[in-house]
Amino acid sequence: MTSAIEALCSESQRAVRWHPPSYDIRVETLPIPEIEHPDDAIVKIQLAGLCGSDLHMYRGTARLTEPCIMGHEFIGEVVALGASFHSSSTGRPHLYSTLHVGDKVVSPFTVSCGECHFCRVGFTCRCVESCLFGTPLTPGGQAQYVRVRRAGGTLYSLQDIPHGSLLADSSLLLLCDILPTGVFAAFQALSHAKTLPFTTRQPYPLSASPPQIGDVSFLPFLEEDKSLTMAVIGLGPVGVCTCIALLDMLVTRKLKFNVIAIDPNEARRAKMASIYSIIGGNQQFGEFQVADTSDVKELVAHLTKGVGCNAVLEVVGNTSALRLAYELVRPFGCINSVGVHSDQVVPYKGVELYDKNVSLDFGRCPVRAMFPMALELLLKRQDVLGSVGGETSLVEKIASFDDAVQIYDDFDKGKCGKVLFDPFK
Repeated sequence: MTSAIEALCSESQRAVRWHPPSYDIRVETLPIPEIEHPDDAIVKIQLAGLCGSDLHMYRGTARLTEPCIMGHEFIGEVVALGASFHSSSTGRPHLYSTLHVGDKVVSPFTVSCGECHFCRVGFTCRCVESCLFGTPLTPGGQAQYVRVRRAGGTLYSLQDIPHGSLLADSSLLLLCDILPTGVFAAFQALSHAKTLPFTTRQPYPLSASPPQIGDVSFLPFLEEDKSLTMAVIGLGPVGVCTCIALLDMLVTRKLKFNVIAIDPNEARRAKMASIYSIIGGNQQFGEFQVADTSDVKELVAHLTKGVGCNAVLEVVGNTSALRLAYELVRPFGCINSVGVHSDQVVPYKGVELYDKNVSLDFGRCPVRAMFPMALELLLKRQDVLGSVGGETSLVEKIASFDDAVQIYDDFDKGKCGKVLFDPFK
């Protein structure tokens, strides 16, 4: 490291730190992290996000016993690089040869090496070296500086983004987690074998296979067979991103649809309805409506003549949401869950899933692999993703660390939406 960086690392920083067992957030003065491995980078944080997943730590349901710096969403500027970063690097992720001090970067919420089997095939969230930022092992981004392990495989450089100057920094932060996760949820649902008959207009299994020999004897599709009914449970920030991504995919593909966005919180439903008033435009392909959990079963039954939803996207991460998803999904439908779950038992019996031919798809978004798709949507939807503090803004405000304790309490109680921290404010 240069002498300037060595001097920097001898100083201290402010950070938002959680203490066990639960509900204990403190803003503390801590050492600035240093390069520990040749693949490391040190990033000076410009913005850090507060995410619904942070509440698992905050509430103590993650059952950690050591204090840790919070936050797995951050963008910033590279201020130090390990020895692996040089122009002659070959056979490794390209950032090892192209990333420089001074470059602006965004990070996924997990470390990914970019070199193992899972990274090579695109399942980056299950990298053999995967670690979640905001844990004792991998301190998070709600700080003034963060050490990024395996930085050449983890970080995404913002230097060469087409039209990057048009993107608000607050919207770039959404690339760390919630926007790719929303895109992932929508992509998974629309790519599932059980929804393909409705996107290809071919009966199962022809919808997902080459032409077959012999007479299958399917009658032609009726109009009701050509429409997708999909539900999104949970209208927090990830749920809103899921709705935006799903609607964009449906309209782009010119598919007939009914989408129902569900949340018990009236303010969240109102925000989603306001956002749709902007993004819905004059599209002629389908209908979108918001619903309370108390009356959504009747609504779905009415829209589908009692059949149910083709797919339900669960974005909450609790058993009541999973149970509602089962009650809304039709036979031969799928439930896609991207909500972060605790160790509670999944609320289904095997016989229930068998008797409805329901497919379950659970798990973490491979954010590093989803960046290009998410970035395309971010560029397209700056009208709602690029603003801060408005009626239709996904980001509610940008706050100082001085307000972190109160903001965590408010966020936990549903009194505020998506909040970003400016560590130097």
